[in-house]
Amino acid sequence: MGASTGTARTIWLAVILLAPVALLNYLDRQMLASMKFSVMADIRDVRTDAHWGMMLAQFKWVYAVLSPIGGYLADRFSRKWIICFSLVAWSSITWLTGHAHSFQELLWARTSMGISEAFYIPAGLALIVDYHSGPTKSRATGIHMAAIYVGVIFGGFAGYVADAPDLGWRLAFNLTGAIGVIYVVPLLFLLRDAPRASDRKPMRVSPVGALGSLLRNPSFLCLAICFTLIAWPGWMMKDWMPAMLKTRFELSQGKAGISAGLYVNLACIAGVVLGGFLADRWVLKTLKGRVFVSAIGTSIVIPALFGLGFAPSLAVAIVFLALFGLGFGMFDCNNMPIVSQLVAPELRATAYGLMNFISIGLGGFADVAVGRLRDAGVSFPMILSLAAVVVMMNVVLILLIRPRPSLTNESSLP
Repeated sequence: MGASTGTARTIWLAVILLAPVALLNYLDRQMLASMKFSVMADIRDVRTDAHWGMMLAQFKWVYAVLSPIGGYLADRFSRKWIICFSLVAWSSITWLTGHAHSFQELLWARTSMGISEAFYIPAGLALIVDYHSGPTKSRATGIHMAAIYVGVIFGGFAGYVADAPDLGWRLAFNLTGAIGVIYVVPLLFLLRDAPRASDRKPMRVSPVGALGSLLRNPSFLCLAICFTLIAWPGWMMKDWMPAMLKTRFELSQGKAGISAGLYVNLACIAGVVLGGFLADRWVLKTLKGRVFVSAIGTSIVIPALFGLGFAPSLAVAIVFLALFGLGFGMFDCNNMPIVSQLVAPELRATAYGLMNFISIGLGGFADVAVGRLRDAGVSFPMILSLAAVVVMMNVVLILLIRPRPSLTNESSLP
């Protein structure tokens, strides 16, 4: 097989088609954090930050449990159809979220969204690296991840929509849900599964066999732990940063949402572009090129968290948010490309689903913990400092990862 599966036009078309899906995937889940105060004022039985944290956590736990199942199905059946099914399902639930009138209705809407969204990311990323079998993996994955960050940025603007008397938080959910359902139509006609490589066999291993194969892979376990340790501050940025900035610097809900989402995610976009570019070239010199870029990105995250916790002003906080985004983006764009260096093609989606299960499941407990710590009066600087200490372990673990030469195809640039 050449550097990539199919023509240049075909392999990049898949990335272009999936970018809006990735955007919607994170826009639909991020809006709620930016509109927290409006939602709580409208649905009064939410009441406490602990309840809010539990709702965010329930989404993550359901999402986490079903991610390996979604990945396994994407490895066994058509990735395209898994993607389309997931998009229609979560978009419909997004629309229903705009019609919730009690904490229980909101809780079940978020739970259902976790069920439907769990099937997309493993299938989408696996399809991208199916097409990009050569040294374009990190750049292709980076474009997809950049679309996710754009979705989070748009989600930050949802605070302004919620504050507008003629709009409101319900309209935001209704509109984005409708857009997702409509977008599946061109996706059905234009998106294709990648041609199967001549040496790739159909998925025949049982779920238990697939799990056993992954758990016996030491380098994959290192990557899964790294993916998990950095997930805590990553989810904190999405779920709690708007409230943190609003409380600490006395901002409006709209300005807090923009400040929390815009700068860090613009920097994430820069990070995935830079990280993808560096990794795709460094890997031509050493198989650990992607690993080294990932380690550099993680190293940048650590001082960013400490600095953000003790920033004396919003301007300084924004600088550290941008630094966090740069490092996180460099780490994030290389996860699935590294998976493709550790795991056979017929297990890639399952592997990423398992990583989601571990990291997001624990991220749900982190949401609950942050909510309870905040109710107990623990400061955000202390919480961010604790997260920074946890991330320190990542750098060593990342460098222990050993790519398998038999699974790489990095011999030439397109």
